[in-house]
Amino acid sequence: MCDVRSCLDEEGFHIDVAQGGNVRIESSSTKGLLYGFYAWLRDVGLKAEHSHTEIPDQKLRMINQWDQADGSVERGYAGESIFYGRWGSNVHAEFFDFPERSAADVFRGDISRIRDYARFLASVGINAISLNNVNVRSYATRFIVEPYLQRIAEITRIFSSFGIKSFLAVNFAAPKVIGNLTTSDPCDKKVIAWWEKVVDHIYEVIPDFGGFVVKADSEGEPGPYQYGRDHADGANLFARVLAPHHGIVIWRAFVYNSHTDWRDRSVDRARAAFDNFAALDGKFDVNAVLQVKFGPIDFQTREPLSPLLARMQKTNLIMEFEITAEYLGHQIDVNYVLPQWIGMASWQSPEGSIRERLPRVARQPQFTGFAAISNVGMDENWTGNTLAQANLYGYARFCWSKSLTSQEIAHEWVDLSFENSTTATKQVIESILNRSNKAYEDYCAPLGVGFMVNRNGHYGPGPDDYEFDRWGTYHYADRDGVGVDRTSATGTGFAGQYPSLYSYLEKPETTPDELLLFFHHVNYSYRLHCGETVIQHIYNTHFAGVEEVEKFVDEWNSIQGDIEPLDWENVAERLRRQKANAINWRDQINTFFWRLSGIADEQGRSLYS
Repeated sequence: MCDVRSCLDEEGFHIDVAQGGNVRIESSSTKGLLYGFYAWLRDVGLKAEHSHTEIPDQKLRMINQWDQADGSVERGYAGESIFYGRWGSNVHAEFFDFPERSAADVFRGDISRIRDYARFLASVGINAISLNNVNVRSYATRFIVEPYLQRIAEITRIFSSFGIKSFLAVNFAAPKVIGNLTTSDPCDKKVIAWWEKVVDHIYEVIPDFGGFVVKADSEGEPGPYQYGRDHADGANLFARVLAPHHGIVIWRAFVYNSHTDWRDRSVDRARAAFDNFAALDGKFDVNAVLQVKFGPIDFQTREPLSPLLARMQKTNLIMEFEITAEYLGHQIDVNYVLPQWIGMASWQSPEGSIRERLPRVARQPQFTGFAAISNVGMDENWTGNTLAQANLYGYARFCWSKSLTSQEIAHEWVDLSFENSTTATKQVIESILNRSNKAYEDYCAPLGVGFMVNRNGHYGPGPDDYEFDRWGTYHYADRDGVGVDRTSATGTGFAGQYPSLYSYLEKPETTPDELLLFFHHVNYSYRLHCGETVIQHIYNTHFAGVEEVEKFVDEWNSIQGDIEPLDWENVAERLRRQKANAINWRDQINTFFWRLSGIADEQGRSLYS
């Protein structure tokens, strides 16, 4: 037997609940004691005090803020940034609409709200945060230098007091933009020297600074390709200037050609991350980390696992998720997304599940884990829709424990958030959450086909909005069929990026129904494993999705009076909007395919000519 503390890592803890009510919390570090204290408080709230030991499953449990220096939040649906913008303002506006603020003071200064946020994140085990958007523009490019750095340091000290390391997203072209250099070539000696000087000063001001997050060569952002360099060259520049200070660089693998010619079916955005990074495996420095989106496209309602997560053998990896509901309902529609995330992290590889694989193949296991884009803002309830809080809480619990199910996490959140409500009311809320992700998928794009969303903001249907655009997100629906041929035999070859699954994904009959249209172009009369034809499945699921939302509305109405009026009305108003959105999706998608296929609904329900 060993001493409890010596058996735990830095963040693990043991709680001993003795007879008589005495509680002892042990850990090898103050951070572990903090996590243990919050875990005990959670147990008390759940009326489930018991002796147990916990060690977090993922080493890095990170939140990415997409907050802009002007106070807006890219893909944010809960009001303005809690970090930047004008005191008291919660109306998205450009920075230059704030004339009373000096150029050096783009900071909101709401220290109390930042402290509350840090406390919440620590209470659920988050240990890292990136403080600004990865599309680094305007004054945010200068956050790494004075006078902005001093204000950033004020924020980082708050997070540090709760055991959370702070990172900054940086502009790859900063040496040119703010450094008066003529190049940002990662192999140029002057560029390297400039970054060394910047980083040295950052650590003088913020000694426990975590490092940088970088988006490069993607969607118009500058990067190493401009200089004939690869992404290992780019990432290793930052890794080497951060290494003396024990910092890391997190390099996003979301790199693709955003000027695709829709006429060329051989080009496939799904291939991009693998094609850009697989050959670089083993070339990234030990303190460089690739942050890879869970799917190969962009946080859609249904995608396969990114093959990069299953193939890299000698590279530190972070699996990326999106809590903010960019494609998943904008925190208007109720969509508890934990079932999807847990499913993605459970994909099997030769090294075990993906969440188990990350540290096993890493050069440095402590630099692996999960990251997710936050969904908070200045709205009174932080997340726009009160029920969207469940995704933020759930993400953190999902990072911490690999054994918790989505239902167990939902139960925890509901029990803690609605502690004064009856058991029956809590069961209604849990039921809505647990059914919501499937309902949303039912009334949106079918069978993994991808983008059929409104181009202006990504809310609501737009069946053909992206079909002839430059973003590489096509469904190829015509009068005969729908779907993208990603086979090696006749398509883009993407299926070949999954060696262990290739034989299954290459053929429609062995591809899972929910991913059929992601991998294959099939006729509308093609019959799924469930027995339905593709076209009838589209009709059935879209009608079913609306019916489920109508049930949500009725069920929520039934609990009025047993939860706080503000919370009830907040969700009730959004459910009314969700119902309208679901009907719009149903009618547009069903009519779109009816007009193309000419095949009527077998049940004779309303379609529009």
